[in-house]
Amino acid sequence: MNNTVPLTKYGAALLKDELHQLKTKERRSVIEAIAEARSHGDLSENAEYDAAKERQAFVEGRISELEGKLSSAQIIDPATLDAEGRVVFASTVDLEDLENGQKVTYQIVGLDEADLKLNKISVTSPISRALIGKYAGDVVEVQAPSGPREYEILEVKYI
Repeated sequence: MNNTVPLTKYGAALLKDELHQLKTKERRSVIEAIAEARSHGDLSENAEYDAAKERQAFVEGRISELEGKLSSAQIIDPATLDAEGRVVFASTVDLEDLENGQKVTYQIVGLDEADLKLNKISVTSPISRALIGKYAGDVVEVQAPSGPREYEILEVKYI
């Protein structure tokens, strides 16, 4: 079974930054909060202590999750791709909605780095699944919540 996590070079850097932040700042602040709460005495009815322990569990869980993803990551630099014009993971795709003529650009990224505000869509999204393997000039049909939509692929870039 293939357990690799595809990440763009940018996405891997974001996860590494978050991991560094959690290990160097968050962990320290949680330890200080636990020590402060302990100094207030009885732990059985200490809401601050309970909250700090809960935060500690979250931070440690996220650290573990990030370390696991990064250790099994397949980091892909879009600038080094040579997919011969085909839409692949990490490629940037210019599309035109054939119904209304609206143009949009998306980069296909890993689940952890997907952000629609930045036009980064998950490789598992319906539009990504429809685009993978296609070329500029191809028309794809995407099953959107509002019904099927057709897009023409205008350009495929590896940037």
